[in-house]
Amino acid sequence: METVFEYHDVTASDRLETFTKKKLERIFNRYEFVIRADVFFKTENTSSDETGMKCGIRLSAPGPRLFAESSNDTFEESVADVVDELLRQLDKRKQKMKTY
Repeated sequence: METVFEYHDVTASDRLETFTKKKLERIFNRYEFVIRADVFFKTENTSSDETGMKCGIRLSAPGPRLFAESSNDTFEESVADVVDELLRQLDKRKQKMKTY
């Protein structure tokens, strides 16, 4: 499983990458057909203090790519929300997959 990180207007952080990889292990261990994750971190100027730290994750798997994005007050909360959303999307995809 390959994980690629991209930062937009954010400095790279080893701690954030480690946290994200740990969260993504839930996906990689549960769904062996996921082969790659592209993780995007960026900051936004918003009027609310509860948003602005944005995380988006794109997964490469059979069929169309899966994508989820979340904006919270910390990157860790955004990553957790995105991983939960991707797990829901993967559950739906696995139900539709046919075994021959």
